[in-house]
Amino acid sequence: MALTAAMFWLWLGGGALVLADSKPNPDKTFVNPLEITTPDPLLPQSDQPLTPQEQLKLKAALDELNQQAAAKLATGDRMGAFDTWNRELRLRRALGPLEEVEALGRVGAIAWREKQRTEVQVITKRLQAIQQQTTSQPTVNLQLLRSLGVAFQQVREPKSAIAVYEQILAAARQQKDAAAVETTLSTIAELHLSWFDYPQAAATYEELLGLARARSDHNRVVTYLQQLAYIYEKARQHQQALTVRQQLAELYLNEKQFTLLPALRLEIGADYEALGQLQEAFRNYQEAYSSAWSLQRYSLASDALRQLIALYRSQGQIDEALQTSQILLETDQRAYNFYGMMTTYDQIGQLYLSRGNYSEALAAFQKGLELAQQLKYQETHFAQQIAQVNQQISK
Repeated sequence: MALTAAMFWLWLGGGALVLADSKPNPDKTFVNPLEITTPDPLLPQSDQPLTPQEQLKLKAALDELNQQAAAKLATGDRMGAFDTWNRELRLRRALGPLEEVEALGRVGAIAWREKQRTEVQVITKRLQAIQQQTTSQPTVNLQLLRSLGVAFQQVREPKSAIAVYEQILAAARQQKDAAAVETTLSTIAELHLSWFDYPQAAATYEELLGLARARSDHNRVVTYLQQLAYIYEKARQHQQALTVRQQLAELYLNEKQFTLLPALRLEIGADYEALGQLQEAFRNYQEAYSSAWSLQRYSLASDALRQLIALYRSQGQIDEALQTSQILLETDQRAYNFYGMMTTYDQIGQLYLSRGNYSEALAAFQKGLELAQQLKYQETHFAQQIAQVNQQISK
């Protein structure tokens, strides 16, 4: 960290020195490559709109430029590639804003991937200019707005993308197009989520949930509840996550989707534990174990038992932790989880050590060593534990 800080300050100091010593040079002023107005031989030298035939000819030429730029990039000529793409983008304006926006998004995605920051900024600026022009029009061009939304996503400009989709959403609501409203809300929610804006993502999914419930769309209700549970968990809003998961549990029970319940009970138990409601946490972990065992999902049953053991240990309930550990050994054996068995023997040994029961601890560590030798993993750890216990016994 110190080295990084030193390099950072050195970079700052060097930059300041260059700025102080350098003199403004009008000849080196940045020229936006998309605003160059030099006549291009691919465009007819006329103020008249392009005829359909001229448009087709220009489009074919621009598609060829795109291929040339891609070929240059493939050979390592990054500068030449983006020079060619910028020429294509300048000329795409002649084909209308939709053609231009789609091309801007395509090239912007490549520029982002190639870490061409200036190129991304130039393209983003042009997209924002088109967005402003579109917003000022008396009629809404939904096709162009959708294309703008995609393009802003391609250049990683989520705020602008969301602003565009909000316009689309307003139009869909005005037209009372329920399907378009839900599709647009889903896109907005996904954008918020992809940029870790959990509060906005949650608010949008809550609205989607309300719409799905209003039309009794069971599948969508489940999907949106699952998304909300994930979001609230990530945001560490355990009470909200718990409320959503309880609703999911009720739906699973009503639909007799019993195979989905063990994992959900585990998550509900974790929510209760985070909220300090340990009795409810215990109950849900136990239910998760019982349902997983009955479904012969032994790996999931083991996860529930490990949560129970951790809770018992946190409350100083060593006897209960030991008893549950024995059940865990059997469960891991059924799941063929030999690594889990090895870890459990280590845990049992530590529990017996905490009570000064050295003979039982030694037996557990020896069984753990046998598994460690089979797995060729953590053999030294168990050998050291056995040696330390033997020292205690010999005192």
